[in-house]
Amino acid sequence: MLGYTQRSVVGRAGLLALCVLMVLAAWPSAIEAQGLASAVILAEVDGIINPLTASYVGRVLAYAEQQGAGLVVLTLDTPGGVETAMREVVQLLLESPVPVAVYVAPQGARATSAGLFILLASHISAMAPATHVGAAHPVALGVELDEAQATKILSDSAAFARGIAERRDRNADWAERAVRDNLSLTATEAQVEGVADVIADDLDTLLATLDGRSVVVGSQPTILSTSAAPRQQLRMNLAEQVMQIISNPNIAYLLLSLGMLFLLAEIAEPGLGFGAAGSIIAFVLAFLALGNLPVNWAGVALLAAGVALFVVGIVTDTEVIVTLAGIVPFVFGSLLLFSPFAPVSPSAPDVRVSPWLVGGMSSLLLLTTVGVLRAAVHATRLPPQSGPERLIGLTGSALTELSPTGQIRVDQELWSAISVGDDIAEGASVEVVGISGVRLQVKPAPDAQTTQRPDGT
Repeated sequence: MLGYTQRSVVGRAGLLALCVLMVLAAWPSAIEAQGLASAVILAEVDGIINPLTASYVGRVLAYAEQQGAGLVVLTLDTPGGVETAMREVVQLLLESPVPVAVYVAPQGARATSAGLFILLASHISAMAPATHVGAAHPVALGVELDEAQATKILSDSAAFARGIAERRDRNADWAERAVRDNLSLTATEAQVEGVADVIADDLDTLLATLDGRSVVVGSQPTILSTSAAPRQQLRMNLAEQVMQIISNPNIAYLLLSLGMLFLLAEIAEPGLGFGAAGSIIAFVLAFLALGNLPVNWAGVALLAAGVALFVVGIVTDTEVIVTLAGIVPFVFGSLLLFSPFAPVSPSAPDVRVSPWLVGGMSSLLLLTTVGVLRAAVHATRLPPQSGPERLIGLTGSALTELSPTGQIRVDQELWSAISVGDDIAEGASVEVVGISGVRLQVKPAPDAQTTQRPDGT
């Protein structure tokens, strides 16, 4: 009986020890999980809103949900962007299971056009001092619209802004007027108008201000715990960073111009070489960038017309006449590339290519084309450097009688030849005067011996 009791005590003690070990083993994981659950995920959007931006925001929100983060802070500085991308970002924010604070920062930043809609869609709208928001009146994208169509688009955009503001319990009247009347607000004014929830000098101030604040996520109120929460920065990956860089209007234009420059170089010196490879790479990157920008395709067509005239000038050796004609559509296309004609989007930014860059690339293309033409003209004035044409004007000797065909030696080479005059005796001197198929055309040199043909010629 005693033995049984001892075994029972030992068994219970072992079971208790096992439970303690399991609790201790799980304790760090529980702490880690608790830390992840309260973590603040930091993301940043700087520049034009495009499909890449939407993909990046979606990745950030998916990661935050997977990690059970307590808050996502999206720092925003944008002049606007592509409407479809803006709407995708808005939908992601409205449906996010993780609270999202959109923070217009740093000081001097803006959230205009598409940025207004994104700020309105956030759970918490925050702005740094000296920032502004608004200016969401539809701008042009290169399509002519009548008054009825323009009014329809304007009403649709205004209703969209109003619906987002109502969903987040913000000033819907002002949101609508920001679209219809192109209004803007400073950070202080936005807080007074019920557009911005918080004004914070920096990220630390923002997180301290949000600590303990209640926000509604879905239909459930959530208390934020941010003052001592761990932070994790989730930046764009390398591919996203490259795409963001080339989506700058000046970079996109530069790539497009370089593609045209390499194309001219390839046409001037045919063969799949540096020019062809550079042109392909530049054009691929340029059109990837243009797909993320509000492009006026009439401007692209004018650029293509200008380059076509450059090509004609090079191929036909028309010197500067066609080249000067080509520079006109190229310059106009450069200026119109991001200058739309009619209002179609409330989210598109007012983007332009730097006039200095337009002038520089136009001058470079003009100088390149003129240089190629001068080289081509100079080359036509030189004696041929290869092929049978280089033998024209040289003298040689007849290896056989030419009556009228035979063999000659010229420039240390054997050639079939045909006499264009009298028959030429073997060993006589001959002068090459032309090319006939695979034969050289020759005539007697001044000291050559000739013979009369049977027909008396």
